Amino acid sequence: MLTTDHGEVQTPVFMPVGTAATVKALDGKDIRDTKAEIVLANTYHLFLRPGEKVVSKMGGVAKFMNWNGPTLTDSGGFQVFSLGLGAKGETLSKIDEDGVTFKSHLDGQMHRFTPEKSMDIQKDLGADIIMAFDECTPDKIEKKYVREALNRTHRWAEKCIKRWEENGNERGVRQVYFLHAVQWRSPWWRNNWLQHGGDARSDRLDQTSFTKR
Repeated sequence: MLTTDHGEVQTPVFMPVGTAATVKALDGKDIRDTKAEIVLANTYHLFLRPGEKVVSKMGGVAKFMNWNGPTLTDSGGFQVFSLGLGAKGETLSKIDEDGVTFKSHLDGQMHRFTPEKSMDIQKDLGADIIMAFDECTPDKIEKKYVREALNRTHRWAEKCIKRWEENGNERGVRQVYFLHAVQWRSPWWRNNWLQHGGDARSDRLDQTSFTKR
């Protein structure tokens, strides 16, 4: 059971995806009728449009989407990388040790996400549960690079934790930093957790065996 300021979530749980603070074809009442207990919104998309400051002024992502239950925002990492390949194959994102510089898929404007920036955006969005910024590798990539990306994500997780602690409780909502903070603290996860795109069968079998204990 997850307990948040906006209610409890009994796990395992089905979590509707409200990418831009709306679940397609459903309004708040429709979502409640599905018996959903929590809704996910996307940091990347809300950052680009309408902007996290707009959502914050509206009272946070839950009020913005007319939802009175718990919310979760992902870090934006997956979208930065999954949308980082243009229609003609050109790369729209560039990764370095401190973060990612990327071109908006909407208007071509350049932006930069760092672990700290992701935490700041999610603070303004005001979700109950927020995620660490991670590097999501594509499929069919060399295992050596997957390991490099994994180690970089570990370093970013430390930065995310630090900024989360610095941000405190300014919005008046108790935000829980989740997933990577939990996984990274475990030595097994630190050494064996798979990035997106890590598809070595032996690694996946090892991880599946561990999680079923």
